[in-house]
Amino acid sequence: MSVSTLLGNALATSPEPSPSLPTGNIARFSQVNLDALDLAALLCSRVCHDLISPTGAIVNGLEVLEEKESDEETKTFALELIKKSAKTASARLQFCRLAFGAAGSSAAQIDLGDAQGMARGCLDEKTKVDWRLPRALLPKNRVKLLLNMLIIAAQTIPRGGLLTVDPIGEGDGMGFRITAAGLNARIPQALTGLLDGRPESGTVDAHAIQPFYTGLLAKACGMQVSLAAEGASIIVAAR
Repeated sequence: MSVSTLLGNALATSPEPSPSLPTGNIARFSQVNLDALDLAALLCSRVCHDLISPTGAIVNGLEVLEEKESDEETKTFALELIKKSAKTASARLQFCRLAFGAAGSSAAQIDLGDAQGMARGCLDEKTKVDWRLPRALLPKNRVKLLLNMLIIAAQTIPRGGLLTVDPIGEGDGMGFRITAAGLNARIPQALTGLLDGRPESGTVDAHAIQPFYTGLLAKACGMQVSLAAEGASIIVAAR
């Protein structure tokens, strides 16, 4: 396997209610008939999608190292690819565990400082974060909402840029404002409907589950997520 092939494979790719999302039918939160099992399956598909690229690159790198005819330059590149991809996979797993997983008991609180450390797991190297939130403990669903908002904000600047994260209010009722600034920043057409639980197609698939899930988290926190253009930037806010 050549260096160019390896590189190509690497690149392909109100008060707080109960903090638990509801079991049973999710339709009470939206116009989509989606039950808890479907939601879990779609979120698992999303996590797998995020991990396919780095884990595939690790496998490719190991195959190169096992090839007797590979020269030293190719083996060195393969080893660097394995290291980088393993680091990426680990960061994404940690992020997904907090953003989509149980993250402790239903009454658990999460340190915003830990969330800041994991935020890079959902972003590529072209996107930077200016984190202006205080170091504080917040109910876990509120922190999960914040991390999912970061994913959405990054989608509005597909060529990369800067995400500025500011608090709205303070304490357990803190909301969030993320300003996404980058070249050709825009709001993807389907996002607003998915956040409101009203997808244009009337259904939700693995590709659309993340913004739909973000809307569910917001409603579970007694909040609403909004998307708006402000000059050349996009504002993602939860109040």
